[in-house]
Amino acid sequence: MIVEALLNFLIAFSSMVMIAYMVRHFLFTYHGLFGKPMQRTFERVAGVYQPKVTVLIPAHNEEMVIGNLLERMTELTYPKDKLEVIVIDDGSTDRTGEIADKFAKEYNFIKVIHRSNGGAGKPAALNEGLKFSNGEIILTFDADYYPQLDIIEKLVAPFIDPEVGAVQGRVVVANEDESIVSKVVTLERIGGYRIDQLARDDLALVPQYGGTVGGFRRKMLEEVGGWDTTILAEDTDLTVRSILKGYQVRYVNDAECYEEAVTTWKAYWRQRYRWAKGHMQCAMKHLKAVWKAIHLSLYEKIELTLLLCIYFLPILTLLGWTVGVTAYMLHLKPILPIYVLILSAFTYSTVGSFAPFFEIGAAAYLDGRRRILWLLPALTFSFVIMAFCCTKAFIDLLISRDGNHKWVHTVHNGNGYNGLNGINGHNGSRNGLHTLNDGGRKRNGRRMRL
Repeated sequence: MIVEALLNFLIAFSSMVMIAYMVRHFLFTYHGLFGKPMQRTFERVAGVYQPKVTVLIPAHNEEMVIGNLLERMTELTYPKDKLEVIVIDDGSTDRTGEIADKFAKEYNFIKVIHRSNGGAGKPAALNEGLKFSNGEIILTFDADYYPQLDIIEKLVAPFIDPEVGAVQGRVVVANEDESIVSKVVTLERIGGYRIDQLARDDLALVPQYGGTVGGFRRKMLEEVGGWDTTILAEDTDLTVRSILKGYQVRYVNDAECYEEAVTTWKAYWRQRYRWAKGHMQCAMKHLKAVWKAIHLSLYEKIELTLLLCIYFLPILTLLGWTVGVTAYMLHLKPILPIYVLILSAFTYSTVGSFAPFFEIGAAAYLDGRRRILWLLPALTFSFVIMAFCCTKAFIDLLISRDGNHKWVHTVHNGNGYNGLNGINGHNGSRNGLHTLNDGGRKRNGRRMRL
């Protein structure tokens, strides 16, 4: 009797949570397809509003990619007298510092900070760079990223509104064809940015700063004390702290930057483990403050809660599978295992940001990426991986909640730049993603400079 009551409670709890995420993402997808923005855009002031900008580039053993990014920094269209690029060589043991120093000698707007005791993680490196920065707006790029030529103009435009404290641009995978894993990441990125982030911005909810291709108002950073070095998801932490301080976070879909995605399941696990553990840290740290904040609407509180708890969803799904098997093994009422297994299977395609089928399908349609949809079944495997990855992250966090959670660096080999010739406007289109002409790109009737 007690066992049946417990199982029924787990079913009821799982159902409520899953339905909440299901509704959330159905609404996001519907808005992405048919909705109109509820907030103003800042396209008209892009290139007109030109504050002093500092770009922080944390780099630990990035010799294979740092040169490409710094070369791109020299090509950006933003006025160089208002641009400052700071590379934080975070205890690199390869040629990262040497390559960065060569650029600093040639270009006076590029600076390099060498941290001999570095390697402690990205948040610590960013805090170090902030100390030496002079910009009113602080932007960040990871070393393996490759931005549009006019990305600074696009990212800083929303800051003309004094209520905006943080901005996020769009991440696009450059090495999509390198492996099945990079293709899976491509699908996740398409759904996560083209639908999820854009819908949250359009609906005046809470877009998420993703740790790169975005940035902050310096005043806001100083008010919250910079990056928290104890949190593995320092980007999510700063997103929530910005909102709690009364600032807005905006998403700029046209500000695209190309990344080198992970290409092996081992690297995928390590990266997602860090993200999951960091998100859970943020949930434990901020949920109480979110619900106590008097300046947030009920909708914003619900959205922030769902955002902070997103990496608990795979754990809940794994729990559903376990409950179903347990009910079957104990010969309980047939409705229990059937209900739970159907529930888990149904909600797999509707929950969270773990590549839900309908969200990615809609995003691929809007992006003109129909050919990649054949890979959708592979997302089942990636979701199973996330179920176990998130469960391990949660257990490890419970065992050592206040311990030292080591930042694990993602290794980059530079292969992501093999497909960027097309992006530079020299070789036509790349896999149907971009239609390039005279160095530009036309999508949805608009031309954007790359």
